Amino acid sequence: MQPFTYVRASTVKEAAATVAAEPEAKFISGGTNLLDLMKLEIERPTHLVDVRRLALDSIEETPEGGLRVGAEVRNSDLAADPRVRSRYPVLSQALLAGASGQIRNKASTAGNLLQRTRCFYFYNRDMPCNKREPGSGCAALEGFNRMHAVLGASEACIAVHPSDMAVAMAALDAEVETAMPDGKTRTIAIGDLHRLPGSTPHVETALGHGEMITAITLPPPPSGRQVYRKVRDRASYAFALVSVAAVVERSGDRVRSARIAMGGVAPKPWRATEAEYVLTGAATSDPAFSEAAESALAGAVGHGGNDFKIPLAKRTIWRTLAAAVESA
Repeated sequence: MQPFTYVRASTVKEAAATVAAEPEAKFISGGTNLLDLMKLEIERPTHLVDVRRLALDSIEETPEGGLRVGAEVRNSDLAADPRVRSRYPVLSQALLAGASGQIRNKASTAGNLLQRTRCFYFYNRDMPCNKREPGSGCAALEGFNRMHAVLGASEACIAVHPSDMAVAMAALDAEVETAMPDGKTRTIAIGDLHRLPGSTPHVETALGHGEMITAITLPPPPSGRQVYRKVRDRASYAFALVSVAAVVERSGDRVRSARIAMGGVAPKPWRATEAEYVLTGAATSDPAFSEAAESALAGAVGHGGNDFKIPLAKRTIWRTLAAAVESA
């Protein structure tokens, strides 16, 4: 591990300004991802700014009827909150499907959103990786790419985003609140937070250097049933091969509205808007679910080892929609 300096921030403004003042500075909270990357010398911050003890660890009601989740709320606390369990069950289900109990007890809400890919080649400094070293190449394209993206990838990078929580938040249309070094704030739609790789896979989010996530706002709970389904190699402590967060509202034997987000298939939580369009007004039956699944994966491209993800994702969408409709 490379040497670094450390300071504990006392205010959000101080934290943002301190990180902005040093090009290689990083925020740290739970450290469940960053510390691993530092030990492997993939991340080499020269200065760490600890934000864990800032007053950002509460879950509050909003005037509109939603919830405002502080950036420092632990994943386990968010999953267990009675308001989340009753009003946003898809979020609670997604959180409990991720990592282990010990890690959820440490990981923060903001840190979960900002965790980096678990691509084998990103973690192996002996292999080329454009995300780790821009311009070096993408070893996964011709390598072992079973876990990699079939949607939204590029010739520069086919890694996937690993968060379960972010997939549920994408289906819920969450918004991310940030504070900038100059004291200004802004709100970013969850769908705009993460960037697709294009030719710059090392630029992963829309955040500027020193810009700090302070909260995530959930709008009033959507109508209909919410379901999160995760397909993985083992029953726990494994990243998704494919995951689906679905919110389906039905009226009689018709779908009134639907929201679908996918994980494990793209470099960011993937909102399947075309599938949502197909489902709206359709019958709650197999043909509509199948058509929606085909629409969601219409642009998918496999890379050999991950070709199986395309039919797997279609089946997972179908099963998740069926479960949501049945429970509704």
